[in-house]
Amino acid sequence: MNTGDRRPLASRDTRWAQATARRLAALSVTPNQISQASILAGALAGAAFWLGGQSDDMARLLLLPGAALFCQLRLLCNLFDGMVAVEGGKASADGPFWNEFPDRIADIAIMVGIGYGIAMPGLGWAAACFSVLTAYVRELGRANEAPSDFSGPMAKPHRMAVATIAALLSSVEFLWHGRNEVLTLALAIIAIGSAATALRRAWRQVRWLRIKGP
Repeated sequence: MNTGDRRPLASRDTRWAQATARRLAALSVTPNQISQASILAGALAGAAFWLGGQSDDMARLLLLPGAALFCQLRLLCNLFDGMVAVEGGKASADGPFWNEFPDRIADIAIMVGIGYGIAMPGLGWAAACFSVLTAYVRELGRANEAPSDFSGPMAKPHRMAVATIAALLSSVEFLWHGRNEVLTLALAIIAIGSAATALRRAWRQVRWLRIKGP
């Protein structure tokens, strides 16, 4: 892993994150296994969104906070796989694949899960496609030898923040006799924001290439 191309994260420098990473590195857990666990977290979040969006009462109160929890677990996996690989000295030859591939699966599972949960699968697939497109443009930039672009307005941490907050708010929508309005708004924001992010990264990359010259 190229440590100069890592996503800037303030949480990486916190004591709790560094202590947890050291603990994980001391165990027999590999960075790739942590990355693979993020697929499970994403799939469970998507399933909880799907079932929670179609549920009422106690089931909704349990499932949507569960979706929020799994979204955050997905991010923790994304944080610790890199820390164990780099700071823990356990990087492997196939690490770059596992650093990226599970992210795309998790994004798709979560967005599509929300879409089916609110009975708007088309919006869910649109959000999933634009989410994957943001990463594709970034990786295209790296292939063109441009610096990795993690800019927003709807990069992965932003998407998970919106999904997490929406899940928690939507779990108590019964208080104002609502039903899935919060999740619908959140998914639309993610879809539009992700499309804007992909376009912004594409524009920044083209401008960088023009300045760099042939």
